[in-house]
Amino acid sequence: MRIALVVLLLAAFCRPLQAQVMLPDKAAGAGLRENVFGLGFTAGFAGGIGLSFRHHFPGSFSWQATGGVIKVDEKLMYSVGGDLQLDLARGGASRFFAALSAGYYYSAAKAHENTMAAPGRAGIGVGGEIPLGGEFHGTGELLFTWFSDGTVLPLPQASIHYYFH
Repeated sequence: MRIALVVLLLAAFCRPLQAQVMLPDKAAGAGLRENVFGLGFTAGFAGGIGLSFRHHFPGSFSWQATGGVIKVDEKLMYSVGGDLQLDLARGGASRFFAALSAGYYYSAAKAHENTMAAPGRAGIGVGGEIPLGGEFHGTGELLFTWFSDGTVLPLPQASIHYYFH
């Protein structure tokens, strides 16, 4: 009897909540009315690998900066990059966006010369974001990625961010 009463009270007083970054549908005429920031980790062939900072402006535009460095013995590797996103569709549980990314990748041993055949990269494509729980959100992108040696490949990027105001 007590369990049924607790379930009934929870059902009566609980209400669905929206995550900070998940925006209302554009058809409703409303948009994000404040800045939202995110800290996390990104791994991508175009936009960099490492810690990342994301900023959603009021409306449907956001940008992201990514950078990471690893040094083991005499080998140094790093990447820096960025991502621009424009929301195409958004709802209470997800958003779909167009993305433009660019990055630079470096790998060198003792000679301190970049041994990467194509260190400069740029990509254009689409992505989506979903809430993972709490203030954490996961993002996946599929970009046509151009490498500075002329290669173009459809490659993924993924990230996880914690959002705050």
